[in-house]
Amino acid sequence: MSGKKARKDAKKEDERQPPRIRLPGFIKDEDIGLGDFVTRVTSSAGVKPCGGCQRRAAALNRWLVFTR
Repeated sequence: MSGKKARKDAKKEDERQPPRIRLPGFIKDEDIGLGDFVTRVTSSAGVKPCGGCQRRAAALNRWLVFTR
């Protein structure tokens, strides 16, 4: 039974951390979430954020992170 518990605990830890994708040429010193990236791109394109944008950005940040 201890093997099942160890796998279950490892699975919970994996769910807490989003996968990280290395983009050495595009990312500066800090990690950036997918939601932050989308927010920056849409803001620079002139799209004004709505009320749900922060919630969506937070969900996307939990889903994927770009790192250097």
